[in-house]
Amino acid sequence: MFSSAVPYKNQHYDELKKNCIKDKVLFEDPEFPATNSSIYFRKPPPGRVQWKRPGVRMGRMGRMGEVVIIRGHLVFYQLLQEITTGQPHLFVEGISSHDLNQGVVGNCWFVAACSCLALKPNLWKKVIPDWKEQEKNPEDYAGIFHFQFWIFGQWVDVVVDDRLPTINGELIYCHSKTNNEFWSALLEKAYAKLSGCYESLEGGNTGDAVVDFSGAVTETINMEGEDYFKDQKKQDTLFEDLLKVYDRGGIISCSIKPHEIEAKMANGLVKGHAYSVTAVKQVRLGEGHGLLAYFKNETIPMIRMRNPWGKIEWKGPWSDSSEEWQKVGDTERGNLGITVEDDGEFWMAFPDWCKFFTDVDLCRLINTSVISVHKTWNEVVHFGSWTKHAEPGPRTMILYSFPPFLQYLFDVTKEVDEVLVSLQQRDMKVHRKFGQGENLTIGFGIFMVELNRKYRMHDILTQKNMSTSTYINARTVFMRCQLPKGRYVILPTTFKPQTMGEYMIRVFTDVESGCRELTDDQPRVRCWSSFLGYPQAVTHIYVHGAEGLQNQDSTGGADPYVVIYCEGRSVKSTIKKDTLQPEFTTSAVFYRKKPRKPITVEVWNSNAVKDEFMGQVILSGSVNDTSNPQRLQLRKSGRQRGDEISLRVVTSTQLTAI
Repeated sequence: MFSSAVPYKNQHYDELKKNCIKDKVLFEDPEFPATNSSIYFRKPPPGRVQWKRPGVRMGRMGRMGEVVIIRGHLVFYQLLQEITTGQPHLFVEGISSHDLNQGVVGNCWFVAACSCLALKPNLWKKVIPDWKEQEKNPEDYAGIFHFQFWIFGQWVDVVVDDRLPTINGELIYCHSKTNNEFWSALLEKAYAKLSGCYESLEGGNTGDAVVDFSGAVTETINMEGEDYFKDQKKQDTLFEDLLKVYDRGGIISCSIKPHEIEAKMANGLVKGHAYSVTAVKQVRLGEGHGLLAYFKNETIPMIRMRNPWGKIEWKGPWSDSSEEWQKVGDTERGNLGITVEDDGEFWMAFPDWCKFFTDVDLCRLINTSVISVHKTWNEVVHFGSWTKHAEPGPRTMILYSFPPFLQYLFDVTKEVDEVLVSLQQRDMKVHRKFGQGENLTIGFGIFMVELNRKYRMHDILTQKNMSTSTYINARTVFMRCQLPKGRYVILPTTFKPQTMGEYMIRVFTDVESGCRELTDDQPRVRCWSSFLGYPQAVTHIYVHGAEGLQNQDSTGGADPYVVIYCEGRSVKSTIKKDTLQPEFTTSAVFYRKKPRKPITVEVWNSNAVKDEFMGQVILSGSVNDTSNPQRLQLRKSGRQRGDEISLRVVTSTQLTAI
């Protein structure tokens, strides 16, 4: 995940800083100048903006400047550009989620993500590289900083100068509660540079920012739609999920609809406002101390959050000074770090949290390291784009063919495997300055296809739709699903036709899935095709199951499986244990050079020593045969038996029909 970063706008931090020190000047970023265009494109800030540097700094000699000797070095000071009269630092007493306070731009989502980032040293030390070296050193200070973000599958290094917009001498955007600490303001400036200007950060999703800080996979949960507050079982499962994400280093944030405004509710919560989750705990109740309280072991699920404003907190049960805290012993309260002050951080009982919050972003740091004591996921990443010629998504998946869309095939080789799929479109915030920048409405479907498929799908009537994601105008659409052993195709689509955009799709499985893009629509014509022949027809055969099979085992059961043969090729299903009425749900596709040659479907019983033949059917697979489901009797040794097999066969002379 932490690969080497690519310099944004081809600006190399080390080279730029070295040149500034040599020329005894402070860095001024030409790619993000100290002008109104870097601040807004529509809505100016409420006051006259002045760009200032953090404190008295080494700079160009000016009319108000003076020369001073520090440690034997000649240093030029410019006295006009100051934000603080104190000694400025990147960090003051380390980094903390309490360092951040939101400014006048409505980017609580970004500030909430920064609060979460501050809790994860392994992440912020990547986002703020060389953080010790970047701290102020009068001998080599050049007014230049750099930060790294995970943008569309790649780490990008963003350079900024230390000129920050102020009104009346105060920072107008993100700032620390300590007036001589500047890591949050400079980090925000770097992110604004990526987005085009500060106003482009107006409105967004906390999970998206967390992904840009970490390369995590984000999952959005609709609390209203699932009705967690009224369903205790769902609530318990959700708490376990959140606890697992938190304990494994993931990042959680939450908000309350509607998202267009920031309106304070009577209970102290704010609608349309993003909160960072700073702890998920089972809190032990009990007045006593030591073993008595420990063995009583009565706990309550709780969650701690922080308001990016740095103030305005929850006023209900378990708020900072509420009487509920009397149920918790002093030791436990000390462990939880309870403070009775309006610092924006507060606890809530999990049922109350489920009642009031409507949206949750779970950002999982997926472990793909081969050297790990924890679960390791296999990850495959593909990049693609939608074109104007593509058909729309959901309607296409029901009614039409869809050759324009890219398709991705993968295999589940375990009996059942959990599969994670993340579809992310390229961030559009940079286009907001030009009246654009809205996300496309996107989603995807997962289809179970033939075990031997290696060409693109053209008609889904013969395929089984295992799951379809929500279609939403979010930057990322995520799905978790349990899939049985088999072969699958993911179809990422836009909801509206004639829309263009770039995307990245990430597929995570427990074991290697062989995930790859399907590029060919049909078998290629080779130089030897004229000698060996070229397919004249394509046949799709789907075997649903069998009924009335004969007893094969001493226990009175059987372990049947099915094999489909066509022109020397075969597809075998999984073995169904201890059943005389198996559901095979097995399909195969054959590109047939000799369409008159029949297709054979055989049923076998699995044995430790030697498998036993149970019966077969022979199918012509002709274009003129019915494509409706059929129930056929199995034959063995030329005799028709009472047991039946149910299947469906579709044949076409058009090789792109299936």
